[in-house]
Amino acid sequence: MDENIDYAEAVIMKWNLDTHRHEKFSPLFVDDRKEAKIFLEAVTGLRSAMHYYVKLSSNSQKIIRAQNLMQIAMKRLEEEFYVILSANRKNLDSESVSSRSSTVSARSSISESYNEDEISEEEEQSTTPSRTSPRAESSISESDKALDVAMADLKSIADCMIASGYGKECVNIYKLIRKSIIDETLYYLGVEKLNHSQMQKMDWNVLEPKIKSWLHAVTIAVKTLFHGERILCDIVFSSSEKIAESSFTEISRDAALTLFSFAENFGKSKKILSPEKMFRALDIGDGGAGETRRSGMLAQFEAAIQKDSSKTPSGGGVHPLTRYVMNFLVFLGDYSGAISDILADSPVTAHTPLPESYFSSPTSGGGEDPSAAAITARLAWLILVLLCKLDGKAVLYNDVALSYLFLANNLNYVVSKVRNSNLGLLMGLEWIWNNRSKVNRYLANYERMGWSKVITSLPDDPTADIPPEEVKECFRRFNLGFEETYKKQISWVIPDPKLRDEVKISLAKKIVPGYRAFYLKHRENYIGVESIVRYAPEDLNNYLSDLFFAAGGGSRTSSYESYAESTVTSRGR
Repeated sequence: MDENIDYAEAVIMKWNLDTHRHEKFSPLFVDDRKEAKIFLEAVTGLRSAMHYYVKLSSNSQKIIRAQNLMQIAMKRLEEEFYVILSANRKNLDSESVSSRSSTVSARSSISESYNEDEISEEEEQSTTPSRTSPRAESSISESDKALDVAMADLKSIADCMIASGYGKECVNIYKLIRKSIIDETLYYLGVEKLNHSQMQKMDWNVLEPKIKSWLHAVTIAVKTLFHGERILCDIVFSSSEKIAESSFTEISRDAALTLFSFAENFGKSKKILSPEKMFRALDIGDGGAGETRRSGMLAQFEAAIQKDSSKTPSGGGVHPLTRYVMNFLVFLGDYSGAISDILADSPVTAHTPLPESYFSSPTSGGGEDPSAAAITARLAWLILVLLCKLDGKAVLYNDVALSYLFLANNLNYVVSKVRNSNLGLLMGLEWIWNNRSKVNRYLANYERMGWSKVITSLPDDPTADIPPEEVKECFRRFNLGFEETYKKQISWVIPDPKLRDEVKISLAKKIVPGYRAFYLKHRENYIGVESIVRYAPEDLNNYLSDLFFAAGGGSRTSSYESYAESTVTSRGR
């Protein structure tokens, strides 16, 4: 071990920065890297000696001597690390790293370059800068060679410093250089830091070019800049996954916040609720930037649903938000060629608490196609976001029965839009059946909560013999209950004619037969006494037929849903 320290001292002091402070910097990592290899081996031996002497005595003079040498060695490696990073800014650009990693396994090529068994004696003596094998040299360009050599040098220095307990110092230098590169790239891409207030005040013709510029920047940042930087971090700090992860986070965090705060702030803007801008965004371009643009608008569309604060229709009809969202999704379904790319960039979170069965079904149009399954999941998620929003709006009604009618109307509208459009092929029959069944459950709850006072006012057996006073009381309760319910619900609405007829028929079956039997059994005793027998069975049918037609109960459309309807119609829907 004493020999290790002596040998390390001779090598390290030869390259001591303080000794050569007035001389031009002469790097270790040049030509065949022979001197660099000797230096790293000396540090490895010094590290082994330190571990040995620490076990014997922590206060040993030999340990102090070794620690001083280690500090000198690490200072030298810090400088080498900085010089390599600075000198190779062009070679280590994110695009080059990304493209290089797609043609070879960067990790294996870097590790192999330091595999002593594969470096021949002839190569050791070569003065050629490249450290790759002759086979590899013939198949890669000079720029790729320079990239591989730079990454190998950085990795070898990082491995040594981390193993010696100087990982923090190594990472600090790395962050200093690479973070500035990311920041500069975003600057040249034209990314502006705009807050919500600034966006809200901008005219659309001013904001739209900024959105286009930002979306172009997002494409490059995500697919090239951040991707390349992540690869480089993984290679340089491959000896520590934790350090690689934290280094990437540190160098990219500020840039990512600047970049994606644009989308967040735009999502807060009311401008997103303008359908002509939403639909126009879907129409822009078929290239990668266009797909990202549509994806970004899709994310903002979801945010707009969640932030909607409009009032519920007074009569429990279809909410304007429901019409707007479903017309948008129907319109989106027309983009059969691009929809996979649009939705692939905006996947449902992998940790969603919802069961997988909610998003797909054996009968859906997706089949075994993974892209179709992704589309189904994304559309189902957007619909679920809408339905959750409607659940929250339903509780705002003071009448529980009206809440259930509101939910039935809106879910029925959703199901109808899916069934009668391309969305039906994507969502599948099972999804349609399940949600149609839910409509029926909402209606059953509406009838139970809204008409129970009428239905329960008559005896279970309407033909049974009961005392006259009890007959009068039954007629009185029925009259009062029916009149109150009718008066309340005459302003309620069911916009769908088919659903409206189904509800009327269901109510008639629950009310009229029982009343008719009771009426026929006891009417002779009260002929002409209108205060007791107010309705003939036919009157009830007539009254029920008048329900759910109320004007303004939710059928009126806003300007933006009118635009959505007209756009879908123009597409042949």
